[in-house]
Amino acid sequence: MKIVVGLRNPGSDYEGTRHNVGVEVLAELANRQGARFKSKSMRIRSEIAEIRVDGEKVVLAAPLSFMNESGGPVSATLRYLKAELSDLLVIHDDIDLDFGRLRLQVGGGSGGHNGIRSLEKSLGTREFQRLKVGVGRPPGRQDPADFVLRRFSSQERPEVDLIVVDAADVVERWITDPARAQEMAAHRSPA
Repeated sequence: MKIVVGLRNPGSDYEGTRHNVGVEVLAELANRQGARFKSKSMRIRSEIAEIRVDGEKVVLAAPLSFMNESGGPVSATLRYLKAELSDLLVIHDDIDLDFGRLRLQVGGGSGGHNGIRSLEKSLGTREFQRLKVGVGRPPGRQDPADFVLRRFSSQERPEVDLIVVDAADVVERWITDPARAQEMAAHRSPA
C-alpha cells in the first residue's frame, strides 16, 4: 500500500492558493477513479480516499490541520495504516522551483516550507519522498508567506490545471516505477 499526502491549509479561504496545490493533485487522482474523501478516524486528523493504480492500493490523505502542523496528521496516518516511510509520497508547493516545474526526490531540506519542517520533526527524518510543484518566486520584496497564501492569477490558472494533471500522472507512475516517475517530473516544462 502507498500513502500519498497532499499538503494544504483546510477551508474555503485557502482553496486555489499556491500552498494548496498539493491537495489539488490529490483531488485530480481521486476524481480519475470517482473516489471521495472522508474522515476515517479522528486519530489521524486527515481526510482520506482510496484508489487503485495497477492493482496497488493507494491511500490519498489530506491533513485536516493547517500547513505548519501537517507532521502530526501525516505520522498518525502512517501509524494507523501500518505503512512504512518508504511507502509515503508528499506533494507540496515549492517557491524555489520555477513555476510549472515538478521535482520528485527523496530528502533534502525544508527550503523554509513550514509544512515540510513539521513533517521532518514528526517523522524524525528528512528522508521521505516528495513531489515538489513549482509555484515560482514572490515578485519584488513580497513576503513568501503572503505569496503562497494567495490564489493563482487568472492568467496562471490554465497552466496550473495542466500542472495538476501532469503531477497526478507522475504520482500514478511513482506507484509502479519510481525511477520513470522521476524522469517524467524532471522533463515537465511550463507551456
